[in-house]
Amino acid sequence: MTAELAEATTRDGWGPQRSRTVTWHDPAPSTAKGLAMAGIDYLRAIVDGELPGAPIAGLMRSKIVSVEPGRVVFECEPDESMYNPIGAVHGGLVCTLLDSVTGCAVHSTLPKNKGYTSIEIKVNYLKAVRLSSGTLTATGTVVKSGSRVGFAEGVVTDANGAVVATATSTLLVFDL
Repeated sequence: MTAELAEATTRDGWGPQRSRTVTWHDPAPSTAKGLAMAGIDYLRAIVDGELPGAPIAGLMRSKIVSVEPGRVVFECEPDESMYNPIGAVHGGLVCTLLDSVTGCAVHSTLPKNKGYTSIEIKVNYLKAVRLSSGTLTATGTVVKSGSRVGFAEGVVTDANGAVVATATSTLLVFDL
């Protein structure tokens, strides 16, 4: 920290600077194993701790907690490092959470050697998320999984069960 920033921090009442450490495993070995597995098996291996989660999960403080064909559930523990300038969790975190659950829901229906990527996502934000919102639960459900395109819906709720955002997503399915 520079002397000027240290002085401004004290002078302006900002308080001490905070930090957070993010760790992850090299994704290459997990990805290589996952390519040889059906989507549901790959996701279950992550839930069961046989394979590490995606690196972004550590950044977002999220994890897959359940998976079944066509449906996945993630939990996310937002913290103040995810705040926007007005003191709420940035909508991009919620959108990324919805993109993750809708994508993984479609992935859970795919055979081995098939991948997916988002074509579009439409998010409706219904309620601000703050630390007081507690653990977020995101559920992704497949509407239709085709050989080339998949459609899924997602819902994020706070710790009290209030819906904070919903999404619809279209995903491209492709050969790996």
